[in-house]
Amino acid sequence: MKFSSQIKPISYLKSHTAEIVKTLTESREPLVITQNGEAKLVVMDVKSFEEQAETMALLKLLALGNRQIEQGQFQAMEDVFAELDKDDAQ
Repeated sequence: MKFSSQIKPISYLKSHTAEIVKTLTESREPLVITQNGEAKLVVMDVKSFEEQAETMALLKLLALGNRQIEQGQFQAMEDVFAELDKDDAQ
């Protein structure tokens, strides 16, 4: 995985926490924290995290739908619309 965001050592996180919070909130770019020269964690603002979680949920739904289509677990569009029209008529 490549990181296009900022990369800082854990000591920077410890000594600049308030500044990091402000910067991340404004820029919405994640910050990679390293320990002993190795990437260990990613810090991001809440809004970006929530958007990423929503995107992942949507991707999971799409993958589930594709899997159901591959397994033949679907209904023809005409049949779905016919059922909807039938329900509306009642």
